[in-house]
Amino acid sequence: MRHAVITGASKGLGFVTAKVLSENGFEVTGIARKAPDEFPGNFYEADLSNAEATKEVLERIATERTVDALFNNVGTVNPQSIDEWTCESFDEVINLTLRTAMLTTQAFVPGMRAKGWGRIVNMSSILALGYPNRSSYCASKSAMLGLTRSWAMELVKDGITVNAVAPGFIETDLFRRANPPGSDGEKRYVSMIPNGRIGKPEDVAETVRFLMSESASYITGQTLYVDGGVTLGRLGF
Repeated sequence: MRHAVITGASKGLGFVTAKVLSENGFEVTGIARKAPDEFPGNFYEADLSNAEATKEVLERIATERTVDALFNNVGTVNPQSIDEWTCESFDEVINLTLRTAMLTTQAFVPGMRAKGWGRIVNMSSILALGYPNRSSYCASKSAMLGLTRSWAMELVKDGITVNAVAPGFIETDLFRRANPPGSDGEKRYVSMIPNGRIGKPEDVAETVRFLMSESASYITGQTLYVDGGVTLGRLGF
């Protein structure tokens, strides 16, 4: 049985991915500030915005468990226009998203390397291509693409693949609170999607599962846009 670690696993896409992986034969370990009421695997509580707390929990997991696969999922948005942008907000987004991914990957690569097998999947976004009032978030998700390619080059000789998923508009709880079914907001987003529907969390989770599978052994350094066709170019992306 392969063992996958997911950061930011208590809700949203991280939680759904944990369920999908568990249902497909993975042992799953989640990390987040607070454990959900029910989780399909092991759970470690830690404030991933704190570097020392992150290092401590990663050391515990690396000591207690063998990690085969990693989903660097945790992140935050902090919407701001360029006029409102602050260093503090930028640091919060970058540290939670990129520093955590760096520390987590660094913690688990030695074990993967020792076995000659590993899977790393990084969470990016279609907003890596740019979006108004999301300077910090877009920067973090663009950087994920660079990390993905860099790590893929470094680790391919060790039997470790590194890829990214870049979701479009996905029907998470957060999305639905802002865009209820039938609302003008939902209609506006759907009008941007050639596929004609908002994505399901399972669309992203199944992509992560595939990239962690044996079937994806010849895929590395790639970004899969799970977006219903939004990034085809007709609408400004």
